[in-house]
Amino acid sequence: MTLRPLPSPLRERVELAVAAFAEKGFEGTRMEDVAEVTGVPKATLYYHFQGKEQILSWLLASLLRDVADEVQRLVASPGTALERLEAIVRAQLRVMAARPDACRVLLADVSRAGRIPEIAAAIGEAFLLPVARLLAEGRADGSIGGLVDDEATSAAIYGAVTVTGLHHLVAHQELDAGRAGDIVVGLLTRGLRAP
Repeated sequence: MTLRPLPSPLRERVELAVAAFAEKGFEGTRMEDVAEVTGVPKATLYYHFQGKEQILSWLLASLLRDVADEVQRLVASPGTALERLEAIVRAQLRVMAARPDACRVLLADVSRAGRIPEIAAAIGEAFLLPVARLLAEGRADGSIGGLVDDEATSAAIYGAVTVTGLHHLVAHQELDAGRAGDIVVGLLTRGLRAP
């Protein structure tokens, strides 16, 4: 998706569009609704976006950017690979907890949020590739063992984190990122075996 650059104040206001989608759903939301909830004139929205589908796609990309920023910061931080992986799991859940409406809307309308291959590529860059490299690093530093396929394992970790977060946001209407992080990290590090 090629968009005109969005100035910082406009980016913050467009983030508010998620409220319109959350209240009315994708089909029920009109560009007038987006303009009203964001305070951005409809003409300005159309200058930057082709329509509400592109706004939804931009919202997904924004959520993935937040995850990517956290992953990159934590991959480069000190500690064993396992410690950094645990921090990444917790950080993704915190991002999801901070943006619950965006997660719910994007779950409901992900098929409309742009082309699936583009989304997959963005997830790969934001999470899968850095985590796969971290898994290899963990085998080298001895903090992670027993893995054969770093790419598939990083996808499994992403799935575990994402589905856990979405389950809480949909079923319980809130996400306790600390508690969910403990559960996912425990499963990843200790598995289901009895002590």
